[in-house]
Amino acid sequence: MAKKSKIVKEQRRREIVARYAERRAELKAIIASPTSSADAVAQARAELASQPRDASATRLRNRDAVDGRPRGYIGKAGVSRVRFRSMAHRGELPGITKASW
Repeated sequence: MAKKSKIVKEQRRREIVARYAERRAELKAIIASPTSSADAVAQARAELASQPRDASATRLRNRDAVDGRPRGYIGKAGVSRVRFRSMAHRGELPGITKASW
């Protein structure tokens, strides 16, 4: 299980990303647009750089929904590989069957 502080920090990051997502998208559109003036692009880059570091979506980490394990995450189930296997054996994941050959 992950430390409680890491889980809380990740939740706080998700809130910050959501808060800044719309403005970041606008700024990135200005920067990418070929019709934007050089001044507008410079201003957009400066504002983007002045935003908090945690406002970037690339800083998010997928974690197990139950215990917060950061590695071996399976997106379809939202849990780590360890928990996925145990839940699948107990039949707690609908549509998941154990392969046998």
